[in-house]
Formats: sequence, structure tokens, C-alpha cells
Amino acid sequence: MKTLLASLIALVALAWGWAFSQVVASAAVHPLWLARQELLYLSGLLSVAMMSLAMFLATRPVWLEAPLGGMDRIYRSHKWAGILAVGFAALHWLIEMSGDILKAMIGRQGRVPQEIFAGLMDVLRGLAKDMGEWAIYALLAMLVITLWKRFPYRPWRFLHRAMPVLYLMLAFHAAMLAPSSYWAQPVGALLLVLLSAGVYGAAHALLNRIGKARETPGEIVAVEQLAPDVTTVVCRLNSGWRGHRAGQFAFVTFDDKEGAHPFTIASAHQGDHLVHFQIKALGDYTRSLARRLQPGQSVRVEGPYGRFDIGRRKPRARQIWIAGGIGVTPFLAWLEAMQATPDKSPEAELHYCTRDQATDAFVPRLLSLCAALPSVRLHIHDARHGAKLTASALGVSSHTEIWFCGPTGLADALRQGMAALGWRPRFHQEAFEMR
Repeated sequence: MKTLLASLIALVALAWGWAFSQVVASAAVHPLWLARQELLYLSGLLSVAMMSLAMFLATRPVWLEAPLGGMDRIYRSHKWAGILAVGFAALHWLIEMSGDILKAMIGRQGRVPQEIFAGLMDVLRGLAKDMGEWAIYALLAMLVITLWKRFPYRPWRFLHRAMPVLYLMLAFHAAMLAPSSYWAQPVGALLLVLLSAGVYGAAHALLNRIGKARETPGEIVAVEQLAPDVTTVVCRLNSGWRGHRAGQFAFVTFDDKEGAHPFTIASAHQGDHLVHFQIKALGDYTRSLARRLQPGQSVRVEGPYGRFDIGRRKPRARQIWIAGGIGVTPFLAWLEAMQATPDKSPEAELHYCTRDQATDAFVPRLLSLCAALPSVRLHIHDARHGAKLTASALGVSSHTEIWFCGPTGLADALRQGMAALGWRPRFHQEAFEMR
């Protein structure tokens, strides 16, 4: 994620730097006015670049899963590209407002001459300027709502649907107000590519085409309240479902008004078009699923996505698998997939962290699956009895590979603990968030 964002920022900066090197300013132009204008261009380019990237990544491009490390990483990149876009847009607005300060400091003398346009072009540029300002205010409000985790998901999702429109307003602003000289330089070519990618993403969103090519309809065949806060939902999909790899997730739509939610597929692919989901009650919607859903109801499943795939493990690496709470679901799929050929399952240590082993609905299933796999050693850490998993208990070596799915706090604690001990294992972690 950091590499992608940093690379795009660097590319935009280099293109802008090349254009800036071609500027021949009159001696009458004051350096501060010139600096203001060029920083205005740079901040605008960076904002448009980040917003274009965010819009394109929102289309869920599967071909980027391999280079970026999975759809969860794509969505993290989407989120942070959006945050950076708003940050650069705010900077762009502040630089624009700095004109009054410069007028007070050095006067109007020495201002950079403005390009002269007439007729329709002048009208369009004036409209583009106003639209850009309105869009920036709306983006700042959206950023606050997105970062405010307590803001309800459904209204957030509804407001988030305005993002493609805001992007098109910013794209129009950028295309109309970019210097004419840009279009004959590398920065113009880069801006054109970015705007094309962003408009593609915005159009897909507005036409409700995101993920449609990977969507499979089906029906719910079973709903079970596995525990007070866990609901099991079994779906039978039609022949369009091509199967999944153990550990992948899908976007599931039970209710069009609620939209799609990402859930890990907690079963292995058996060729029968059945997929199982173990859904944790994390909000009002998921908490009410057990009473809302009934066998026979229609469902749409989009996917599969993700790279939390046992097939990607290093064959010679020591395997440590760590699950916390509902994070056990991909490992349930892994273990189920190994049942057909237990002699080929890898040597691994599976650590499951639970609040209370006696009441945990997943423990019996884990015990049953691991009993048939002698090479997988199950360790259950019962917090109620003080059994807390620590980094030192893992005994990590330089040839260790860790696969983790669970609370972020636990992952951070284990990473910090291993770093303090000087351990740097390969650490796989699913990090998916809708917002």
C-alpha cells in the first residue's frame, strides 16, 4: 500500500517538476506569487491523482490482487488514497486562500499573468472553479464521517454513493483549470491517464456495475444461531459459481437496502455450490441477521476475493497459524480442505484465542477437524483462565511463517513482542475494512 501511494506521489511530483523546469517567468513576477501558483498546481495534481486512484480501486480490480497482496490491501489503499486526496485538496484550498495574505504583504504587483479565455471556455472555467470549491467542502465532510467509526454504516454507505459525483466535479475542475502548456508535456499525459482511470471508476459506481461480473445469485438453505453473537448462514449458489480457495472471502448481499458486506467463506470448495458463512454480530445489521434471514430467501455472492490462501505458504517454512474469535473462519476452511488428503497437510501449529473455551461455538469444530490431521497441532488459549497468547510463546525462528486472522490489537501486540525479541518472521494478515 505504502509503495503504491508513495510511487504515485513521486510520479506526479516528477511530472510537475519537469513542467516547472520549463517555466520562464518574467522578471516582473514576484517569487512568492510564482511559488504560490506552482504549489497550487502541485497540490491540485496530487489531490486529483489520489482521488483517481481511489475511484479506480473502488471497482475491485482482481488483477491487482497479486501485486498488491489481496483485495483487503486494495481496499486499504483505496481508503488511504481517499484520505490523502482530501488532505491535498484542503491544502490546495488553503494555498488558493493565501492570495489575500500575499496581497497584504507584497501587494498585487508581481502576480503571475493569467491565461486569457473568452466565450464558452471562460464560462466553463468559472463553473469548474466553483464546482471544485463545492466538492472540496463536501469531501472534507465525508472524511470526518468516514473516520468517525461510530457513525452508522447504512447512512455512511448512502452518503458514500455521492463520491463518484464529487469526483467528476473535481475531474472537471482539474481538466478545465490545468495550464494549457501541461497538455503538451508529460504532466498532461499523466493527468489524462489519471482522469480516465477515475472517470472509469466513477462511471462503474454510478451505473452500479462494480463487481457485477463476479456476482452469483443463489438462495439461503440454512440459518443457525451458532452462538448468541455468531450466525451460520449456508447458501446454495447457481452454476455460475466457479468455486473458491480456502481462506477467501466474498461480498454478500442479503438485502439490497443494506448492500454488500464482506464475509470470509468458512467452508472449503466441495463442488456442490454450497458456501458457509460464520457471521459475527459487530453492528445492528449483523446482530439481527438470525431473525431476518430464512431458508429460501435469495442472496447474491460476489467473489471470491483475497490472498489468505494456504497454497501461498512457503513449503519449507515452519507454519504458525493464529486465529482470534471470528478470525478462525478462514482456518476452518483450510482445515476442511485438508480432510480429503490428511497425509498431505503441512506441519503447523494452530493457536486459537478465545474468551471462554467452555462456551465457544468454534472449539468443538476445531477439535474435530484437527483430530483428523495429525500434522496440525491445536493450541487453545482460554482468556477466562488466564491463557493469553504472547510472542515469546511462539518460539519464532528465521524460517517461520505466520498466518494471522483476528483482532488488530492482538496482531499489533504479537508483532511488537516479536520485534522486541529480534524476530522478523513473514507475517500474513487479512486487513479488510469496508471503511
